[in-house]
Amino acid sequence: MTARTAVVLLHGGKAVSSEPSRPWHLSNVRMVWLQLALRRRLPRGIDVRRFRYRVRGWNGPRADPVADAVAALDTLSAASSTPLRVVLVGHSMGGRVAAHLARRPEVVGVVALAPWWPAADADLVDPDIRLVAVHGTTDTWTDPESSRRQCAQAQARGVDARWIGLPRSGHFMVRDAATWHRLTAEAVAGMLV
Repeated sequence: MTARTAVVLLHGGKAVSSEPSRPWHLSNVRMVWLQLALRRRLPRGIDVRRFRYRVRGWNGPRADPVADAVAALDTLSAASSTPLRVVLVGHSMGGRVAAHLARRPEVVGVVALAPWWPAADADLVDPDIRLVAVHGTTDTWTDPESSRRQCAQAQARGVDARWIGLPRSGHFMVRDAATWHRLTAEAVAGMLV
């Protein structure tokens, strides 16, 4: 039985906010652009999905977007008649969400784009999956040095981890968007081989 492959896009947000997440928020719009780019660049048959969290904030120990993403993955898994292989692609807070979901059995890889990893979030990535973090080196919203350091620590634990720095690029994946999209597609394709 052939496994079904899917890419789940996880958008960014805020550290604290109970404001509802709306389709027109730039964090969601970014994922629309990325979804279109991945659908063009990835082989046919790979399901590229995005969804929206209920609220914009991580909100401390509640980790609201993690619960929303768990529900989305549960629904996706339940709807699949064959085994499911998922790559999680998260931007900013979505990178943190992806790290928190990395031990789920259907997850084979995490692509973290300018991830917000304020703690040892990459430590949550299991050595059985692959991790790629792409970070603009001039990012002032999230810390590129933290993501680089956490990828190195994950690699030391046996995770197939790689950090890619994009010089002169910031947080929002606007400057040189085609490079962000290409690197993401290459990482995802490599994880689904």
